[in-house]
Amino acid sequence: MTSSEQHYLLGIDLGGTKIEAALIRSDDITNPLARLRLPTESYKGYEHILNQIVKLCDGIREQTGLELPLTIGVGTPGTTDTHTGTIKNSNTACLRGQPLQKDLEIRLQRKVVMTNDANCFALAEATWGVAKGYDTVFGIIMGTGCGAGIVIHGKVINGRHGIAGEWGQIVLDPTGPVSPYGTRGTVESFISGTGIQNYYEQLTGVQLNVPEIVSRARVGADSAAVQTLSMLKEKFSDAISIIMCVLDPDAIVIGGGVGNVDELYSQEVRELIQRKMFNPTFESAILKPILGDSAGVFGAAMLGMP
Repeated sequence: MTSSEQHYLLGIDLGGTKIEAALIRSDDITNPLARLRLPTESYKGYEHILNQIVKLCDGIREQTGLELPLTIGVGTPGTTDTHTGTIKNSNTACLRGQPLQKDLEIRLQRKVVMTNDANCFALAEATWGVAKGYDTVFGIIMGTGCGAGIVIHGKVINGRHGIAGEWGQIVLDPTGPVSPYGTRGTVESFISGTGIQNYYEQLTGVQLNVPEIVSRARVGADSAAVQTLSMLKEKFSDAISIIMCVLDPDAIVIGGGVGNVDELYSQEVRELIQRKMFNPTFESAILKPILGDSAGVFGAAMLGMP
């Protein structure tokens, strides 16, 4: 076993707008030895994304003078189909149907371990972040879309089809808004950043971002904003109550831009969740993440741990 294999971990966070790579020590994950970013530029196609990842890895090697670890962790939008080895359910369209893991292994000459970006977020926050010490963690990303990861005793749960934690695709109302995947009334279609903005626009004909809508709702002068925030709290509590009855996690961590809405952590929302649970109390922690945009790349690096 080489020293780089034993002591260093390399994580790659493949996002819609940027790709980030970080080389870290396995005993000090929050202080990277090197950290580089490049734009994803997915409009240039799949081969370009592969080349960007190789360029990042070459940059890490040049910056540190170290050989890459023999196993590299990669967080991706979407997940790998267990039968075909290709990417599915990705909002980066050029990745769909592509053998990303195999192609990266060929180009990098390293073993590549991949999982969904929400799983990486959950793993990092459960191991090194705000949910450290909790046995069962449900890590949510509420941004442009909605995703989540499940971590139990420090291990990511992928599921039989690789879709464990795909909370955003749960149907709350089959007559609700159409999701980007063609289904109606999913969690994502209601309470992702996009869903919230669409809801307000349908009421008013005006396009505002989530912070603007929430700010107007708090003032109370904009009835449509008040209604939109009320919808967010109601649908969020619906969606979390389902998770409580299925998984019953010790902690829920909310990442993504919508996770900055303080009302989601309020006693009012906790009471809404409790009323919909099959239990007289709701005791799980609802937490704000502390690793910021580092969670994805830190979690990806942890995939390379033996």
